Amino acid sequence: MPIKILFILCIFVASGTSQDSDTLKAKSPKKATMAAALIPGGGQVYNGKYLKGAVIFGLESLALYSFYDNNQKYNNWDETYPLRQQRYLEKRNKYAWWAVFIYIYGLLDAMVDAHLMTFDDKMDEDIGMTTQDDSINVEFKEEQVKEDE
Repeated sequence: MPIKILFILCIFVASGTSQDSDTLKAKSPKKATMAAALIPGGGQVYNGKYLKGAVIFGLESLALYSFYDNNQKYNNWDETYPLRQQRYLEKRNKYAWWAVFIYIYGLLDAMVDAHLMTFDDKMDEDIGMTTQDDSINVEFKEEQVKEDE
């Protein structure tokens, strides 16, 4: 049930962060990180990367579900389970580490993605700088034109 609630909340966050095509593409890294901290994948949804947000949310949910499932099997272990009790403890701990890793990855990815949102636009701009060699060549050509006249 909590997974369904989080999924519905992600959909509302996604619909609330849509932008017009005329607005700037810049996103706040702080807001992206906060959204990712509240909901796994929320920062990616804020940045407009809906598929990536869904994948991170799904992986985080799967890791937490597997953690919970293996914890229940470890605590209620009896002879009917196919694995020995210690193996369920190992699997529980592994999924706990995966949940932490996916959560931190989602935070960092959302922050970096927000920082780099306008990178392509900035790289396409003509900054109008000339090198020292270009300015020397321009001056030399101007002097030649004056001498020829």
